[in-house]
Amino acid sequence: MNITTVGLDLAKSVFQIHGVDARGKPALKKQLRRDQVAAYFANQPPCLIGMEACGSAHHWARKLQSLGHTVKLMAPQFVKPYVKTNKNDAADAEAICEAVARPNMRFVPTKNIEQQAVLSLHRVRQGFVKARTAQANQIRGLLAEFGLVIPKGIAHIARRVPELIEEGANELPGSFCQLMQRLMDHLKELDRQVDELEDQIRAWHRSSELSCKLEKIPGIGPITASAVVATVGDAKCFENARQMSAWMGLVPRQSSTGGKTTLLGISKRGDTYLRTLLIHGARSVVRTAESRRSPDDWLNRLQQRRTHNICAVALANKNARMAWALLARDREFRPDYATS
Repeated sequence: MNITTVGLDLAKSVFQIHGVDARGKPALKKQLRRDQVAAYFANQPPCLIGMEACGSAHHWARKLQSLGHTVKLMAPQFVKPYVKTNKNDAADAEAICEAVARPNMRFVPTKNIEQQAVLSLHRVRQGFVKARTAQANQIRGLLAEFGLVIPKGIAHIARRVPELIEEGANELPGSFCQLMQRLMDHLKELDRQVDELEDQIRAWHRSSELSCKLEKIPGIGPITASAVVATVGDAKCFENARQMSAWMGLVPRQSSTGGKTTLLGISKRGDTYLRTLLIHGARSVVRTAESRRSPDDWLNRLQQRRTHNICAVALANKNARMAWALLARDREFRPDYATS
């Protein structure tokens, strides 16, 4: 039984595999427990293994590659059309086996341990930032019920809340003042956690040559640069800069038919976190560009024709393409660079 292609459906405890021979005929349908997977593939001849890019996929990709197999990861939405009947583990494994053999299938690069570790810092930081925002909004809402309003901006909370509680100490119940103090302590703790994680991310950024190279692009700082390097990995996986920009969801969505091209808003595909960082960084550049008008500047010419948000997204798109050029072509950023 010469198996050339295997579809592996990942799970928490029970894994399903589906294998075909060189002619594409089914030759293997098997269920394995988690502790049996590595031992089973260690005894199999090298073959092509396809998996969905889901939880633990990169770990298993590295594990199976170390055993001599060729592993390719695919986005789940590209595998779904190959599911023939009802959804179950066997049908999913068969669909994965069918999809990985398609010549025009798009694959996800396997991340190494260092990339995953850095992205873990980003994900946890993102969670703390969301929790901090939620806590700040809760404090605002509770104070508003007593007629105490705080100006817009999270920075005002740490300064204004103690003042408001002190001014209304005679009217506010003591239990409510103690509650506000507890919520403020929680907010400060979340703020401290975010600062510590950002320090770790900046430390990794300073140790990465590629990340330091991207930081020179206006609108890309240490947080964004480290996120791009850790998420993209090998930029040569993209044929050109537009592919990488489209992968981040920064290019227009298309709805064309009958020879008529219709471009809509950006597609918003790919990593939302990475796209958000690029757009927020671009917003700061757009804001500063408004104070230094230069007729020869690309951004200032764009601002004369388009709105603030469109300019920010356009600049984020441009920064993503420049990031690809620096990573894939091993170049240094030059502000005066011009294509010939």
